[in-house]
Amino acid sequence: MASTVTFQPPSLLFYGRKTLGRFRKLPFSALGEKKRHFAVAAKATEQSSESSTSLSIVKSVRNVWDKSEDRVGLVGLGFAALVAIWASANLISAIDKLLFIPNVLEFIGILFSWWFIYRYLLFKPDREELLQIINKSISDILGQ
Repeated sequence: MASTVTFQPPSLLFYGRKTLGRFRKLPFSALGEKKRHFAVAAKATEQSSESSTSLSIVKSVRNVWDKSEDRVGLVGLGFAALVAIWASANLISAIDKLLFIPNVLEFIGILFSWWFIYRYLLFKPDREELLQIINKSISDILGQ
């Protein structure tokens, strides 16, 4: 079951509506004391079991679990993955607290993005070369 809720703050564009030379005040004030929020909720009533990605992930994990002979190793691998995610999140937050390192890394990322755009995306022969590299990598991964 999927659901969503949205909140819409009052807009300054609709503060008043001009009617025959006067401004009519709407029920909410954009700058005033009372702020009202409008909520919209939507719920899905039907579920498609074949098209849902979460169910396909569960099915693939269940298939790997059923086919595995070394379940202790599989549990250890899952635990190691969780520890790696936790450690990387803490490492990123520690680097983010340093003084100049986040700005330097951001600058390096911007430079690398511009180099990639210049090298592979700006001209048509370079785009074709990038497409060939991607197709070769995919065929190497899939073993074709």
